[in-house]
Amino acid sequence: MKREYSKNETDYIKKYQDEGYTCNFLFQDGSLIDSETKYSYPPEEIFIVAHHRYEGMSDPDDMSILYVIETKDEKKGTHLIGYGPTADLEEAEFFKDIPKKNYSKNADINEIASE
Repeated sequence: MKREYSKNETDYIKKYQDEGYTCNFLFQDGSLIDSETKYSYPPEEIFIVAHHRYEGMSDPDDMSILYVIETKDEKKGTHLIGYGPTADLEEAEFFKDIPKKNYSKNADINEIASE
């Protein structure tokens, strides 16, 4: 039986943290930075395990994507970005530059969240 999760970013972030995805990644100066080690990752060192899109219930312009990330040096964490009219274009381009081969073919939350 699969658990039910709300369509809220914080629920998924908590679930992934429970699965070991505890690093916080920040976007700064054209790269993704581990907030703890301050290591700066270029797109080719990022692997996307899963991604989830959200649209605000009260405001359709309140849109975001939660990326579940592993890095070449085996750091695991999440990163939340806005998309749509309020998106940071440089940050969006960074994620577009991650090689397609670095995206998991099994990016469904239900695969990870199953009991």
